[in-house]
Amino acid sequence: MHALPLAVSTVLEAALQLGPLALLALLYARRVQALAGSKHPVPGWRQACFYAGFVVIATALTALDSASQELLYMHMVEHLLVGDIAALLIVLGLTGPVIGPILRIKLFDRLRALSHPAIAFPLWTIDLYVWHIPVLYQAALRHTGVHALEHAMFLGFGINMWMCLVGPLPTPGWFGNLGRLFYIVAVRLAGTVLGNIFLWSGTVFYPFYSRGDAVHHISPLADQNIAGAIMMVEESFLTLGLFCWLFLRAARESEERQNLLDYAQSQGLELTEARAARAVAAGRGPELRQRLEGRAGTAERT
Repeated sequence: MHALPLAVSTVLEAALQLGPLALLALLYARRVQALAGSKHPVPGWRQACFYAGFVVIATALTALDSASQELLYMHMVEHLLVGDIAALLIVLGLTGPVIGPILRIKLFDRLRALSHPAIAFPLWTIDLYVWHIPVLYQAALRHTGVHALEHAMFLGFGINMWMCLVGPLPTPGWFGNLGRLFYIVAVRLAGTVLGNIFLWSGTVFYPFYSRGDAVHHISPLADQNIAGAIMMVEESFLTLGLFCWLFLRAARESEERQNLLDYAQSQGLELTEARAARAVAAGRGPELRQRLEGRAGTAERT
């Protein structure tokens, strides 16, 4: 008697979550197609990242959702795939021209303030911890609509959290590579604290899983500890990857900045190191190079 309602609930939940995602993927594809012949086409690797994010979500919701109703550690895997990995891949698939039409809508343009690092991080942290409060977490397990809302908020706040780190929106002047380093550490520390709570706590937080744990011959506490360990391992690998990305970014920006300064000096043009640094950090190094070349060409003609 229990299997049929669970199966129906799983199908309904997948439809609630995958339907809007399919629509968003279609809109993204249309926007990419529209930009294909413009000056700002979307690189293939960004498109691959975006679609990969949706594949990760679909896989997590279809392949793991039933198991996540029985085992906490499987639910943890599902949440990490949706809120961490998929959210990051989706942000990597975005460019300024892609989201331009969205930002022209007044409401969404005002919501850009939420992607400020000082706002995005606490919002993500609050969302992460609030949904792990036992009463809310178990409500999501019992009610399809609440579960869909939980996943939507994990994904939404995850995208917002990654947006200020690797997304196309402008960031504050103080949020350079050092600021990004502290941001990564803060985000990973917030997740690590929660993972440690699951890993080392001697109290079972979610009695809902008792039946599933018994079926799979695992104690509720061991299930919870494994969930914490999985979270810790995922956090470690993701943090290592982000540190490598930040190191390569800093090296690339340093080289690009120096090339701009060397070119300006060779052409007798005035360019301060601060201006070159700002342009490179904003991703506008090539534009500044074009301006310098234009000024150099004008000087030669005169």
